[in-house]
Amino acid sequence: MIGLESLSAKTTRRRASACGSLCGNFRLHGLRRFLIIVAAALSMVDANSAASAPYVPADDAQVLERLPTAGNQNLRELSRLNAELGRYPQDLALAIRVATQDIEAGRAESDPRYNGYAEAALRPWLALPNPPNGVLLLRATLRQAIHDFDGALEDLDQVISAEPRNFQARLTRAIIFQVRGEFPEALKNCRSLALFGHNLVTATCIASVNGLQGEAKTSREVLQGVLEGTRPDDESSQVRLWALTVLAEIEARIGDSVAAEQHFRQALSLGLHDGYLLGAYADFLLDAGRPQEVLTLLQNELRIDPLLLRFALAEQMVGAPSASRHISDLYERFAMNRLRGDVSHRREEARFALHLSKRASDALQLAEENWAVQREPWDARLLLEAALAAGAPISARPVLDWLKTSHLEDDQIRSLASRLKQVTQ
Repeated sequence: MIGLESLSAKTTRRRASACGSLCGNFRLHGLRRFLIIVAAALSMVDANSAASAPYVPADDAQVLERLPTAGNQNLRELSRLNAELGRYPQDLALAIRVATQDIEAGRAESDPRYNGYAEAALRPWLALPNPPNGVLLLRATLRQAIHDFDGALEDLDQVISAEPRNFQARLTRAIIFQVRGEFPEALKNCRSLALFGHNLVTATCIASVNGLQGEAKTSREVLQGVLEGTRPDDESSQVRLWALTVLAEIEARIGDSVAAEQHFRQALSLGLHDGYLLGAYADFLLDAGRPQEVLTLLQNELRIDPLLLRFALAEQMVGAPSASRHISDLYERFAMNRLRGDVSHRREEARFALHLSKRASDALQLAEENWAVQREPWDARLLLEAALAAGAPISARPVLDWLKTSHLEDDQIRSLASRLKQVTQ
């Protein structure tokens, strides 16, 4: 069997067909730097939708692409495991191990194709009427990544019903409820994590939710205290990265830019490649009017759509000639997403339409569609910005009503809401 370093046409077709409706694109979101992994982007464009006929290799053994494993011990090990799974495709424990490491590799490498590989590894069990709990948990992660929240919650409920002490299932469920703006349910699931220890995970989960509903300062103090009281070897570096990022975002929203930058930099200093962290810090720098630092931060990350978006925004701010090329690249990428039926990038596409292609009406429509699915601070901010730009303040009403009930503390959003109220008076 050909390993990850060399994908034949036969291997690629097998994995693409297995990917099916679970494939999507890389996604940056709320708490996903810890458990919710970058989504897959392996969907095949239907021949009827494509502008031209797809390339069909003449030989199943033809190598289409070589993935970079040189110098990366984790990817070499994953290549070996995939080869072993090829010899023993009915080994459930091995398949779960391969799928889990595929998902982790996709996150570490910011390469969404690995989620398709994960699904391919699980294919024999996904076809069963009642997949094993370990498979359901991984499928929930994949479904969440493409915003099939209802499907993901069904899988998680089934896992928790069979295994009430499944920590990861409860945390993933908390994350989904937070993304949907269902804070009481999110907080209930976060609090249940305290039964399992893992103080920093529990504190981060609770702070992330409460920091969005009027308790930002308290959440900041509690989370910072738990962080300071947790030794680096008590929790994984990935958990500390998540906690530091949540803390920095809370501080940025309430206007403490000095503390926010300190914690963003502490998270970066852990040396873990994390797409969400890079995007959140880039947004912080853009809001601070520091585009040149964004260009330096993201110069090697342009294969990732949301990070290319931020890079292009920084280029636009400094008047870089290359901005037009990257704007064109983004336009083509979003067009391909639509051809695949992928809706996981509505937030990014709305931001692109509003700030880079200057199509306020399109941006407003995308922001409204996005708000119907997910309700995080950036989703609210984009809808408010688009409503102002399109001269349609009434379209902002759902967010303004949500702000009254959520009590979100966010300086940028508060300013936008004030401007909209002035327009409607």
